[in-house]
Amino acid sequence: MLAIVTAVLSALVGGVIGGYVGSRSGGSSYSLGSVPPALTNRPANSMAGIAARVLPGVVMIKVDGAEGTGSGFIINGGYILTDNHVVTLDGQVRHASLQVVLNDGQAEPARLVGADPYSDIAVLRLQHPARLPALSLGNSHSVAVGDPVLAVGSPLGLSGTVTSGIVSALGRPVQPASGASGQPQVFYDAIQTDAPINPGNSGGPLVNAQAQVIGVNAAIDTLGGDPMTGVQGGSIGLGFAIPINQARLVATELIRTGRAAHAVLGANISTSFAGPGAQIVPAGASRARSVTPGGPAAQAGLRPGDVIVRFAGQPIGSATVLLDAVRSQPPGARVGVSFLRGKVRHTVVLTLGSALSLA
Repeated sequence: MLAIVTAVLSALVGGVIGGYVGSRSGGSSYSLGSVPPALTNRPANSMAGIAARVLPGVVMIKVDGAEGTGSGFIINGGYILTDNHVVTLDGQVRHASLQVVLNDGQAEPARLVGADPYSDIAVLRLQHPARLPALSLGNSHSVAVGDPVLAVGSPLGLSGTVTSGIVSALGRPVQPASGASGQPQVFYDAIQTDAPINPGNSGGPLVNAQAQVIGVNAAIDTLGGDPMTGVQGGSIGLGFAIPINQARLVATELIRTGRAAHAVLGANISTSFAGPGAQIVPAGASRARSVTPGGPAAQAGLRPGDVIVRFAGQPIGSATVLLDAVRSQPPGARVGVSFLRGKVRHTVVLTLGSALSLA
């Protein structure tokens, strides 16, 4: 009983002393100021304003239940544009069940309209079509290094995530690793950005200061990870997006026909050539024909062993750069090609052929 009384008295004394010290130090009149009125609006051209305009048109995509998630965005007609590697779990599955989670959290089943493994573009549509807010598509040819951008998507399944940065490079040849054997190799000239992109951002939009989509987020570079999936690492400020002009062409074909056509050179390019340039596989170096008889390269006079150093006005430093450059052209395009045969330089005009994706 004595212990309880003592404890109570101590508390009372402490309260008196504490109150005295507080009053002597002026603590009773201390204030951090009044709370300012809450901001309810942001300028339309601010980062917050752009995000508010874009977010309603961005979705999260779930593949085969909870096995994989990615992002996508709504385009005209209620279609949803995303990456092929999102809907195939990096080439591991075909005919997967797809579910789209809208910005308001509502989940809807979706069907695959068409997919193109060569360009890494796919188009979905809700099984029960609804009126959805389509994003405005920009012109990736007008993008400049240093332009501010926002990347929007669902990194690690965190829907509605917005990150900001700038365009840090253009025309960056990207060749993501294929997740499954036998899958077509992807090549594209990417928009590089330092806006943080992580696994799950794939398929989401990269937008400019006018809230226009200029690219489809598709890959990241990591320290030891897969550049497409980001496994073993996260963002280190090297993200890559498929230019929207290329994605627009492929998506239009997929919606119209379910397949996409691609330009072909009609020649096999060596991956072991040390360069500079891209060498057509020399005669006898492969069981397959180096130059397709009657194909575009053959008709233009190219032969096995020729080294292509310029294509459509673009310097060619490697096989990857050439393949990217070919894929960026429409089938049937007439392009100038400069090549070395021995030490002699030749320039010809070549008409590209066409091949349909098999997806």
